[in-house]
Amino acid sequence: MKRTKTSRAWMREHVTDSYVKRAVAEGYRSRAAYKLLEINRRDHLLHRGATVVDLGAAPGGWSQVAARAVGRGGCVVAVDVLEMPALAGVRFIRGDFRDPDCVVELTRTLADREVDLVLSDMSPNISGIAAIDQARICELAAAACEFAGKYLKPQGIFVVKVFNGEGFEVFRESMREVFEQVHVRKPGASRDRSREVYLLGKNRHSGTFGGQDANNDD
Repeated sequence: MKRTKTSRAWMREHVTDSYVKRAVAEGYRSRAAYKLLEINRRDHLLHRGATVVDLGAAPGGWSQVAARAVGRGGCVVAVDVLEMPALAGVRFIRGDFRDPDCVVELTRTLADREVDLVLSDMSPNISGIAAIDQARICELAAAACEFAGKYLKPQGIFVVKVFNGEGFEVFRESMREVFEQVHVRKPGASRDRSREVYLLGKNRHSGTFGGQDANNDD
């Protein structure tokens, strides 16, 4: 009974949500699109001709935003273990970005393009147990950061979702080892009750993954 009441409350909130209504009216696959749109307005992540990799992309809201921004001269590659219906201007790879076979396909798809932006709006399957969920999203975020450290060009940008809580500061410090600047963003489209925030890494350190002498600029 408790689960049914919770589900009904979530559905009521969802169908009356202003961002959900906007997404339907403007043709976006999810309300999450407005989170990236807001971050992009502030930080100028996307530009014509850019190459973007969207990790954990399904259902495709962030990939839609990216594809519209980079235009025909750009390249957006979406990766997810879940199936994602085709999107104009987006090349989709079904698989786990940590899997070597997926990496081979991604490398082939990029075709020597330098990556300007790596996006990760991934969340784990929520258990409802805060400590477990926090550990899982930190693990995903760390894997995405390692990917970004390897594939981004030196001036590239990395955006990743994390949860505020235990392990957050440790993960932010690890990002500072990879990027010269690390910023915290909480877009308005992110629900107030949500613990999610986004970390934005700019200017990858030269050399191998995990460089030193990073600094923060929140």
